[in-house]
Amino acid sequence: MDMITAQERWEQLAETLRYHNYRYYVLDDPQLSDAAYDSLMIELRELEAQFPALRTPDSPSQRVGDVPVESFDKVQHPRPMLSLASVFEEAEVRKWHERVLKLANGATLEWILEPKIDGLAVAITYVNGRMALGATRGNGIVGEDITPNLRTVRDVPLAIPVSDHAGHETERPRRETWPAFPENPPLASRMEVRGEVYMKIPDFHRMNRQQAETDEKVFANPRNAAAGSLRLLDSSITARRPLSFFGYGIDYADDVEILTHWDALGYLGRMGFSLNPHIRRFTDFEEAIDYAKEWMARRSELDYEVDGIVFKVNDLAVQERLGVVGREPRWAVAWKFPASEAVTRLLDIKVNLGRTGVLNPNAILEAVEIGGVTVSNATLHNEDYIRERDLRIGDHVVVKRSGDVIPKVMNALPEMRTGDEREWRMPDTCPSCGEPVHRAPDEANYYCTNAACPAQLVRKVEHFVGRGSMDIEGLGKKLAARFVTLGLLRDVADIYTLDPEELAGLEGLGELSAANLMTSIEGSKEQGMIRLLTALGIRHIGSVQAALLAEHYPSVDVLMQASKEELEAIPGIGPISAQSLVEWFSHESNRRVLDKLRAEGVSFASQRTAAGEGAPLAGRAFVITGTLPTMSRDEAKAFIEEHGGKVTSAVSSKTDFLLAGENAGSKLQKAEQLGIRILSEDELRELAIQN
Repeated sequence: MDMITAQERWEQLAETLRYHNYRYYVLDDPQLSDAAYDSLMIELRELEAQFPALRTPDSPSQRVGDVPVESFDKVQHPRPMLSLASVFEEAEVRKWHERVLKLANGATLEWILEPKIDGLAVAITYVNGRMALGATRGNGIVGEDITPNLRTVRDVPLAIPVSDHAGHETERPRRETWPAFPENPPLASRMEVRGEVYMKIPDFHRMNRQQAETDEKVFANPRNAAAGSLRLLDSSITARRPLSFFGYGIDYADDVEILTHWDALGYLGRMGFSLNPHIRRFTDFEEAIDYAKEWMARRSELDYEVDGIVFKVNDLAVQERLGVVGREPRWAVAWKFPASEAVTRLLDIKVNLGRTGVLNPNAILEAVEIGGVTVSNATLHNEDYIRERDLRIGDHVVVKRSGDVIPKVMNALPEMRTGDEREWRMPDTCPSCGEPVHRAPDEANYYCTNAACPAQLVRKVEHFVGRGSMDIEGLGKKLAARFVTLGLLRDVADIYTLDPEELAGLEGLGELSAANLMTSIEGSKEQGMIRLLTALGIRHIGSVQAALLAEHYPSVDVLMQASKEELEAIPGIGPISAQSLVEWFSHESNRRVLDKLRAEGVSFASQRTAAGEGAPLAGRAFVITGTLPTMSRDEAKAFIEEHGGKVTSAVSSKTDFLLAGENAGSKLQKAEQLGIRILSEDELRELAIQN
């Protein structure tokens, strides 16, 4: 097959797949079996493998995610993504209505009502019908570039308008209430669509079960799951998450006349975007109020989380006249649903230990259904929270799902007490290791600061070996728990004394896996001071604080001698971080862990200090993209920093070199446009030697 024939066939396949994606994910009306769809996708991917130039960013094959990034670039919104004012009573909605009527100077108004989806707001830019940029709301002024992640959301069109290969226009759901728009509207040369990414409740529960089965993170609620999935640095993982999207507005659309919010929704529908089917337009405000009340009673019928109803003025010119107060538009308001509450019994208060040693009191409740969800436990925050509310074991208590998701014990009902209730107090010693617990005078939480505490140990090991810490591949949560149970690990330093022969004899491990694990453990010894400080899990000392400390101290040994006052003098290290660090080093059990790490050859040295002004790459700024032949990105970053260079996440005019491997993406194109020198891994090594 020649390139011209391949191009024609690719276009036919791509349009067909886009159309059937739309039928399946947006209209919920599939016209093709899964097997038939899969066969078309296989053919498309085979064509792209044979002719790589056909693989465009808007290809249906690109829903699988891109290579991981180190961080998200910042995006300045053309116009602010405003937050909505919230009201909780009907009287407040009516006051808002009266203010709008007064400010509108007698204009005839219509009202758009739509469910307030509990997800993550995003802005998506399309240029000549192709998705070019996707960003989070951020602070409303500046968001984060999450384009690769948004491309994986199945009902976010990569190319508009959605049509089949025969050129048929997209169909809209046949509802009389659906926004209309003239047939065959022009395609905006540039347009920003705003909407909400969310996760359906059944999809959320299914995903959580799968996460639990593989010992991966389980999310507290659909909103957290959606937001967390969109902010993953590895979009291939995002692609496996069941995310959905509703468009709710257009910020601008060049070359298209849109006079009302209803017109904007109609245009989005014509272009192939998923719209919420319960959006309605009203000319009578009383009917709008009745509709909102109806949904307060019916929200449990929905298969996604909503926390209110949004009222909007329809006319865009009137919206412009009404303007904004602070960061909230005057022309819209969110009538929030009342929080769901129920009364149940507080059966017990248990203490759980977090990775950093914090003692978390947890309420064990008599199971009760709140808002369609069975609640059997809730957070109690800390001892002060319990004391202030005089909560006693055996009490009847009011439990609230604040924001419809987080169970919270609000108060006790003392009038229902029988005299059998018991007061509770925080234990003086750690329920796991028996060491005394501590509470700083200015903090609400109690902590166990024993680095070898068994209850914390599995989590500490998991954190210690993770990416961004010591990066020991092959030692995950399951294996860490197994090693702790077998008595092979009593603290994180014992990782470096593991016996390869003993590991090889464990069921399910074997010689090869044991050898690979030992190689990874040995290699981690050279990670250096920043990674080590991060890995130790000291409260208030993350990777940012670790990097600051490594700039001021040549090694962990020198850092250990620093006073609280000395540490506080470092910009970015506040009194809380300084106190936490000094306290951690003061405990004999923690010093013993450091002694063992030092004895096993783990590097305590600051690589940043070692690479001073005379280092070969000093003063040079690097960006890394693609897959390198022998180095991981973290290894390449460490190599550059060891030789004095600096690694940033975004290509700009200040970038000196782009280190590029296979499957380099948009960063390579931008570097070429700016005339930035492109380096291979071998050329990087040569540069470090030559200079």
